[in-house]
Amino acid sequence: MEDEEERWRKGAAKGARAGSALSCSGSCCSALAMAAKDPTAVERANLLNMAKLSIKGLIESALSFGRTLDSDYPPLQQFFVVMEHCLKHGLKVKKSFLSYNKTIWGPLELVEKLYPEAEEIAASVRDLPGLKTSLGRARAWLRLALMQKKMADYLRCLIFRKDLLSEFYENHALMMEEEGVVIVGLLVGLNVIDANLCVKGEDLDSQVGVIDFSMYLKNEDDIESKERNDHIAAILDQKNYVEELNRQLNSTVGGLHTRVDSLEKSNTKLIEELAIAKNNIIKLQEENHHLRSENTLILMKTQRHLEVNKVDTDAELQTYKHSRQSLDEMYNEAHRQLREESQLRQDIENELMVQVGMKHEIELAMKLLEKDIHEKQDTLINLRQQLEEVKAINVEMYQKIKVSDEDMKEKNEIIGRLEDKTSQINTTMKQLEQRLQQTEKSQTEAESEDKKFKQDYMSKSESLQKEITQKEKQVCQLETDLKIEKEWRQTMEEDLRKEKEMASSLKTETQQIITLKKEFLKLQEKNKQLRNLCHDQEEALQELAGKLSESKLKIEDIKEANKALQGQVWLKDKDATHCKLCEAEFSLSRRKHHCRNCGEIFCNACSDNELPLPSSPKPVRVCDTCHALLIQRCSSNVP
Repeated sequence: MEDEEERWRKGAAKGARAGSALSCSGSCCSALAMAAKDPTAVERANLLNMAKLSIKGLIESALSFGRTLDSDYPPLQQFFVVMEHCLKHGLKVKKSFLSYNKTIWGPLELVEKLYPEAEEIAASVRDLPGLKTSLGRARAWLRLALMQKKMADYLRCLIFRKDLLSEFYENHALMMEEEGVVIVGLLVGLNVIDANLCVKGEDLDSQVGVIDFSMYLKNEDDIESKERNDHIAAILDQKNYVEELNRQLNSTVGGLHTRVDSLEKSNTKLIEELAIAKNNIIKLQEENHHLRSENTLILMKTQRHLEVNKVDTDAELQTYKHSRQSLDEMYNEAHRQLREESQLRQDIENELMVQVGMKHEIELAMKLLEKDIHEKQDTLINLRQQLEEVKAINVEMYQKIKVSDEDMKEKNEIIGRLEDKTSQINTTMKQLEQRLQQTEKSQTEAESEDKKFKQDYMSKSESLQKEITQKEKQVCQLETDLKIEKEWRQTMEEDLRKEKEMASSLKTETQQIITLKKEFLKLQEKNKQLRNLCHDQEEALQELAGKLSESKLKIEDIKEANKALQGQVWLKDKDATHCKLCEAEFSLSRRKHHCRNCGEIFCNACSDNELPLPSSPKPVRVCDTCHALLIQRCSSNVP
């Protein structure tokens, strides 16, 4: 796009120079030189020269005409014919069902896609009732674009898109080469012309597009007025250039204002988002600190409980091992005694009746032992239920840590309950140890009684066997108790693992907080950059405002100079006999004085004022009316 804009600028400069420095000899020489190379190049050169002649003649005749142009104006008609030939050059032939067709309406239809302001022209052309052919629509489009003073802008957007034009034009066409860029640059000068064309009443479909060369032949009378027209054209070009600059500056200022407003809105939004992010970060930091402290407390308590449980389980294992060894020894002794007592059984059968009473007593003792075993089983069931409650409480604690601080208070209460239950468990374990000691004592008593029975009767083999079986049952029950304790220990390890997972989740939350801090810093940097941009744009707006004021002053000075050149005439002394204001007759005592602004003749009393003018920086004589107008204009220009 930058290369195409440079080509556009070069083409506009060439068009501006070609309007003033066009000569028939140069064009003939260039045409002869190009004829030796390529006939299509000759056609392009001829069309370029005709476009230069038609545009120059149209501008000069319109300036001398001094009014808005209508559709019957001959130079304007010839201009449309030349533009039609330029757009038709190198068109590709489109095959239809009945004939071959070459039309310029196809490329002109693309302008509304490239330039949104051209949609109105295209829609109005399609709505015209009298147009039947595509050529008529193209001619109507050219007339409407000239009335809008945007023909150069529309064709400029079209000529830069070579990829789209290649569908309609050959590679050697005028619109595909640099001559098209030059013609588009020449069309900028047509913005000076005001045209009022009636498109509805004209028969644009059947017009014959023939170039009339007789209009461009020079006469001797035209040579005499050439200098005056050139001077007027230069002044009008300056005026149009200043107006275009002013229009571009106004559009840029409007765009900058909209950008500043949008940046201010985005800045306020970013500030609000930053405040919200700060509050969220502070809240998250407080929650993180609180959760860390609670996590450390929970970890400390669980570690203490685990250490206590480890010590208890080690002691129980040692006692179990010692009891198992003693039971094994007793079992071996019982087997040995059984062998001895089997020999003495026949002797002791008579004395069994005496020991029936002793059996009843032993059965009572066994029932008591069974009651103790049932109580142990109930306590174990209670312990399992308490462990399940501990599991449920741990799950509730994990869920309530995420919810709020109130849940944390409930967790503390649950932890107190757990401590009470652990103390209860410790008490129950101590009770179990005491009962084990009691059972050991009962075992020792039973051994002593067995020894007494061996010494006395040697007939307690059957009772000893029953006691051994009961003791084996007790050993099995103790093994089941150990298994239950192992399961409880596994549940505690699972609780520890869950708490470790909680700690890892808290670490992830801290990492998220760190990322939020980084995003907050990035937003602060963006805010600084936006503030710098706003400051730079405010400075640019101030500079543009200064340039606008200077350009307005220059425009007014140029308008004053233009008025002085066009409408104001320097009156001769012979033509004035009375003062224009007071209408007093001039005499030897009442002398004549010219006003340097309007050129009229006044007396000394009516022209006794001095002001600097655009034509002369020094203060000169000015009449009372011009003095009042100039002072009013200066006061309105001052901000």
